[in-house]
Amino acid sequence: MLVPTYNERESLPTIVRRLRASVPAADLLVLEDNSPDGTGEIADQLAAADPHVQVMHRTAKEGLGAAYLAGFAWGLERGYDLLVEIDADGSHPAEVLPRMIEEAEHADVVIGSRYVPGGSVVNWPWHRQALSRGGNLYIKLLLGMPVNDATAGFRVYRASALHTMGLQAVESMGYCFQADLTWRATRAGLRVVEVPIRFVEREVGESKMNPEVARESLVRITEWGVGYRARQARNIATGAARSLHEKTRKPQE
Repeated sequence: MLVPTYNERESLPTIVRRLRASVPAADLLVLEDNSPDGTGEIADQLAAADPHVQVMHRTAKEGLGAAYLAGFAWGLERGYDLLVEIDADGSHPAEVLPRMIEEAEHADVVIGSRYVPGGSVVNWPWHRQALSRGGNLYIKLLLGMPVNDATAGFRVYRASALHTMGLQAVESMGYCFQADLTWRATRAGLRVVEVPIRFVEREVGESKMNPEVARESLVRITEWGVGYRARQARNIATGAARSLHEKTRKPQE
């Protein structure tokens, strides 16, 4: 289980406790990005008290994507079959993780989804819900993905899926990282399953989402979508031209 942290001193002990209770046999790695609030010290204390908890101290705040890529590399090197993404702020229900792991027996990627039947969001203002729902619909239509919550941060990946997805080429370090990996999974023909969750906005600490982060994600995803649709159009045009040529070509004598 991979838990990235930056200034999560207050919330980290709670999410670690919930995760350890939900999946007692699993190991947990805190990906600590040199938080100035003392999160690293709290993580070390938790690790000292529990052999299933470890800490990766990173020297700078390089973004969510960089933290998860480092965690994936750590887990793959150690031969784990499943790797879990979950936020440290407690917004994702750790108690749903056993069901997600069960789903991973016949799926490559399992997403804890807010936007499938049974999923919900609690304590978000209407405009933030509208932005999130609208953004996910935009991603789904633009990139042609059969996924309703491509930006979700609560996931289970099979190690085989991560090997297939070309992580070495991932350049998305911000919040579009999740959409990037979702698209890579679907383009690779991997099976993605969404499990409904009740997402609850954090009660302590501050959200890392802001207009600049959202704007960066929108720009990147639009670039991917425009390129994808342009390639589609070229392929259709090439196929049509080839078909016309075959139909009009005179039979060889």
